[in-house]
Amino acid sequence: MAERVAGPEIQRLIQLLARLPGLGPRSARRAALHLIRKRDELLGPLSDAMQVARERIVTCTACGNVDTCDPCTVCRDERRDPTVLVVVETVADLWALERAAAIRARYHVLGGTLSPLDGVGPKDLNLGSLVDRVQSSGVREVILAVNATVDGQTTAHYVTDMLAAQNVRVTRLAHGVPVGGELDYLDDGTLAAAIRQRTDF
Repeated sequence: MAERVAGPEIQRLIQLLARLPGLGPRSARRAALHLIRKRDELLGPLSDAMQVARERIVTCTACGNVDTCDPCTVCRDERRDPTVLVVVETVADLWALERAAAIRARYHVLGGTLSPLDGVGPKDLNLGSLVDRVQSSGVREVILAVNATVDGQTTAHYVTDMLAAQNVRVTRLAHGVPVGGELDYLDDGTLAAAIRQRTDF
C-alpha cells in the first residue's frame, strides 16, 4: 500500500489523482508513479500547465464554454452560423461535437440536466440566458444535443416548453443505430428508437 511506503506528499498526489474521473486508487497510484518516474518530462510541465490553467481559464459569459478568453474562441468565430444554436449539457459535450466537425454553429452549455432526485432544478442550470440569446441573437433553430437519458430528455422537454413562445425551430439529435454498429449488439431502446426514426433510403 502506498500509504505505508510513501511520504505525505506522494500520498496527497495519489489522493488528488484518484478524484479524477476514470481513476480509482489503483490507477491513481500507477499514474503518480509514472509522473514521478518522468519528473522532468511530465511532472514539471504538467504542474506548470495546471498553474497557468488555474490562473487564466474562465467560463464564457455568452455560451458557458471554458477558454482563456471571454467570449470564448467558439463564440468569436465569425465563420459560424449565428442562426443555429446547439444546446449541450456540458463543456465535454461541446468539445465532442467540435471533434466531430459536423456543424459550424454556436453553442449553449446548460451545465447539467434537470434532476429532481438529485435536487437539480431550472435555477441550477444556464436556462434563463438561453431564452435571452434566442430572443436577441436572431436564432432560427435550436438543436437539443442532450444525452438520451431520462434526465436529458426531461431537460429537452423543459427547454422545448420554454421556447414554445419564441419564433424558433427546435430540433434534437437523431437516436438510433451508430455508424458501424451491428444490430445484434445494440440494446432494445436503441433499436426501437432507430425503427421509430427511420428515414427514406
